[in-house]
Amino acid sequence: MFRIRGIVASGGKCSAFLPVWKQLTRLQSRMSTVSHPVAAVCQVTATPDKQANFSTCKRLVEDARERGACMVFLPEGFDYIGSSREETLTLAESLEGDTVSQYTRLARKLKVWLSLGGFHEQGHNWETDRRIYNSHIIINDKGEVVSVYRKSHLFDVEIPERGVFLKESAFTIPGPSLVSPVQTPIGKVGLGICYDLRFPELSLALQTHGAEILTYPSAFTVPTGAAHWEVLLRARAVETQCFVLAAAQVGRHHEKRSSYGHALAVDPWGVVLGDCGGEEPGIVLVEIDQEKVSSTRKNMPVQQHRRDTGFYHTLGKT
Repeated sequence: MFRIRGIVASGGKCSAFLPVWKQLTRLQSRMSTVSHPVAAVCQVTATPDKQANFSTCKRLVEDARERGACMVFLPEGFDYIGSSREETLTLAESLEGDTVSQYTRLARKLKVWLSLGGFHEQGHNWETDRRIYNSHIIINDKGEVVSVYRKSHLFDVEIPERGVFLKESAFTIPGPSLVSPVQTPIGKVGLGICYDLRFPELSLALQTHGAEILTYPSAFTVPTGAAHWEVLLRARAVETQCFVLAAAQVGRHHEKRSSYGHALAVDPWGVVLGDCGGEEPGIVLVEIDQEKVSSTRKNMPVQQHRRDTGFYHTLGKT
């Protein structure tokens, strides 16, 4: 059984870390009276074993669906996290491969929407250059792939004093463009992936095009997560006045890599609604009340106060 860290209504606080059966009982008793759609934000520890990872994610999705979730969010690298460049490339698949097919069947069987937060997709010139995309896939409750966003900003970072050495561009192609927010049962979802979180231009562009919920499935390193994860997620929520849902990897994937965890759900006011913690797989279940988005934007109409695009480029002309 997986730990459920928080079961919350939008605008509420996380429940205490009760035993799982008590939290589930509390949620089930409320589900009969709550009309807001429920999203599940998942936390996993992926390894190079793709079938074991699918088994873990499948159980999380089934558990979330049983508790009333209509959309489930899985993190970057939900399919696997390789221990080397060679292993990462060897395990990559196309969108028509076995991994995505397993998830389309699962979505159709459970009648649930899925956000697959970072799939290792073979690039369009795979046979010649052996490079991949980091792809965020949305599958609807009929088992159809309705959107694919390919990660725009690649994590090429060296922080020697903190033991961070990653160069995503060594085997990954940056995505060519953003994709329009997707209409889902919980609202319009704007897609990002992990390092995209650090670029507010992306979140503002998605909000401008109708996003009510932003999602940043991630595999943050432990040092960068401890320093920046929560503050960045809350900042993106506050500046766009959107819900932010961020599934996460947690713990040790293999001897070379560990992830920070703390899958989060944040409301449009920047309040953390749920946190999976930094130790083990689990889910946060959160009610998405669209009135919270509307009221926040009405009471503080930031977008109406924003100047035209040319205004923000005037510094370059002086």
